[in-house]
Amino acid sequence: MGNDQSDQRGVEVTGKPIQTTNFWSHHVGVLPVDAANLSIFIGDSIVPEACWTDDSPLKRNGKNLMIYRHPCILKYVSSWQRMSKFYLATEEAAPLAQSLPSLTQLEICVGLHSVLKALCFLHRQANVSHNNVCVASVYVAKDRTWKLGGMEYACRYKELTSDYLVKTQSSRYGKARDANEVKYVGGCKGREDFIDAYAFATLATELLSSKVEGTTAALDSFKDLCKAVLHTADLADRPGLHAIIGHEFFKNKFLAIHSFLVELPLKSETEKNEFFVALAEELKRFDEEVVARHLGGLLLSRMVFLDKTAEKHLLPRVLRIADGLFSKAVFVEYIAQKILRIMTVRDLQIRSVLLTYFSGFVDAFSEAELETRVLPELLVGIKDTNGELVAATLRALADLVPVLGADVVIGGQRARLFNDGRPVTRKGSKPVDTQQVEVQIEENQPSLSNSIVSTQMALQERSRPDGEEGESSTEETFDDEDLGNWEEWTNAEDEEGGTRCHAQPPKKLPDITKLDIKNQEGSGLGGEEVDFFQDMEPVIETKGKFVVDHVTEGGYVSKLRVTADDGNEDGWGNDEWT
Repeated sequence: MGNDQSDQRGVEVTGKPIQTTNFWSHHVGVLPVDAANLSIFIGDSIVPEACWTDDSPLKRNGKNLMIYRHPCILKYVSSWQRMSKFYLATEEAAPLAQSLPSLTQLEICVGLHSVLKALCFLHRQANVSHNNVCVASVYVAKDRTWKLGGMEYACRYKELTSDYLVKTQSSRYGKARDANEVKYVGGCKGREDFIDAYAFATLATELLSSKVEGTTAALDSFKDLCKAVLHTADLADRPGLHAIIGHEFFKNKFLAIHSFLVELPLKSETEKNEFFVALAEELKRFDEEVVARHLGGLLLSRMVFLDKTAEKHLLPRVLRIADGLFSKAVFVEYIAQKILRIMTVRDLQIRSVLLTYFSGFVDAFSEAELETRVLPELLVGIKDTNGELVAATLRALADLVPVLGADVVIGGQRARLFNDGRPVTRKGSKPVDTQQVEVQIEENQPSLSNSIVSTQMALQERSRPDGEEGESSTEETFDDEDLGNWEEWTNAEDEEGGTRCHAQPPKKLPDITKLDIKNQEGSGLGGEEVDFFQDMEPVIETKGKFVVDHVTEGGYVSKLRVTADDGNEDGWGNDEWT
């Protein structure tokens, strides 16, 4: 227990106290190391009363919590003294009194059962009597389980004397005190639990009397049992704790599951294997919101994550939204925040399980939660030396890219290194259904050759690429008979007006074999020179003709002086730009 006794003076106490009693104030504290919340109790180190001469109430409470450990008892973390104040740090928990208005009958049943198990542990295993069971001594942990605290009046059986009861009578809860406890304590051999049994019956009666959700035979029978404890004068006839915990009111499947999960560290491997194999189907019998509210924290406990059978049969149903135990709305409300806290745990097995089913619950988080809380933890995982963990982390990062974007997940300088090589579809063009064309052709044209020709004609012609040359070119050719039509094209364009550039009709070049010098007939300068560029010379025709006047006998006319016949005084017409 060396770590439990370490000085936690670095704890930051936040806000006002959430509860104040005669002996201490209850605050919320934060550990700066891992930002974990704790409950901090602050009280005087010396209390000037007869029963607290050795230790103050808070110091004695801390000692008993440190000694007596049980899943249903408030977990001790640390304690220290500063000046005249004593500090006690426990697990994060809230007083039960703050939750009373919202409690349901099922929650009360489960909570009372937890308190009963803590009392049975104290009496059977530790031989200790609590002596002050009441609402003020019960706390609700963050997983909504009830924890027994207020151990400042607890003592061993050998210390349970009439003198001790008389000294503490004034400060203990009055309604939970048996009026004849001083009388009975001397002859209660074997029935030392009578003080706590009486106090527990009072607590159960107070909690159940205000709930009118529905009456069952088990509930009515349990209320009668509590009355018997409270009104039976003879200790021999008064039911003890073992009779109360074995009552039918505490025998239901939901409560059995809750108890098993709470006491999981005490179970054998065989019991855990049988329990986890059937647990998922058992939970489907209950309302999902009830399961998530009361069992969500227990289903995601460390002991469950480390169990191989639970990893195989239970956790896939808990961590997946699509085919799991909880809908997305219930998962977001009760499960998502627990997973965010678990993501900070640097345990290989726990992180591996979360990464395995990460894609199944990533949609339950907001973008802000993914960016500020999930992504930083994943980036830590890719730096680990375990190859399997790194691979699983990279797959989880891939699931974040569609949500957060590559700039957030990857970061750094990025450039477009890959091009999209798919053909571009022009707007307004509709693809031709070739199968429908072939079917229609087969019905009308039984000939196979005709069908192929017709299908090809129905397809859109592919546009000609730029710079196409060779025999495959679809460039239009001209016959000798068409050469006479070029003059008509020229005359028609002259009538329309404008300056146009026309391509000359191709002229026939001599055969390539005749161009060879060896095959030429004769040689010398007198031979006809072949013009290889004769078909590339453009013919430019103008709209207006410019005439330069001849030089007259009496004067000189500048070459720069020109006159335009049929010129356009307004400059370039709009039609010339089109």
